[in-house]
Amino acid sequence: MFYIRGMIAPQPGTLLIADPFLKDPNFLRTVVLICRHSKDEGSFGFTLNRLYDLTLGEVIPEMEGFENPIFIGGPVQMDSLHFIHQYPEYFNDCEKIDHNIFWGGDFEKLKLLMKDKVIDEQKIKFFIGYSGWATGQLELEIEEKSWLSVKGTGNIVFNTALGDIWKASLVQLGGNYEKLVHYRHRSSIKLKDLITSHTCSLHPVF
Repeated sequence: MFYIRGMIAPQPGTLLIADPFLKDPNFLRTVVLICRHSKDEGSFGFTLNRLYDLTLGEVIPEMEGFENPIFIGGPVQMDSLHFIHQYPEYFNDCEKIDHNIFWGGDFEKLKLLMKDKVIDEQKIKFFIGYSGWATGQLELEIEEKSWLSVKGTGNIVFNTALGDIWKASLVQLGGNYEKLVHYRHRSSIKLKDLITSHTCSLHPVF
């Protein structure tokens, strides 16, 4: 398996940046935060920059009045609600994704904390559904250049404006990848052509 220099193999905390010419409408110019990745069980994560048309208070009746946005985590199990946050001190059952990025916890406790105004809405994100890949599927899509990968940061995940997440993730890769920010959906230039012209060579990741 080969990866482009400057990118990383998929692992928890990785951001997957969609090729701007990816035709799948579920992932058009999206960025996905990988939460779990295993050679035996596949991959699981949430799309960070697709907004759902209902707020938290409109989805959870007892949270009426809370206007926290909900994002479409992916096309799988759209009847499930998930959250990531920066509050490990309140959730012993949460799972660490990366430095200062955590997934899940006791939802009943979360509701109480929110009602007590303990939770800063800039430090939590909600998702309906998730993105999933079978064993080996994500690696194949990366090899086919459908995705670029870069280490995630709390700033991109929680503090970057919705319309800027894809661009900010590309900028973090640097070099020629920043040029993709300016390409239109219907451009004839392909990601693999840009990568071929990159000055960095390919190298294996073991």
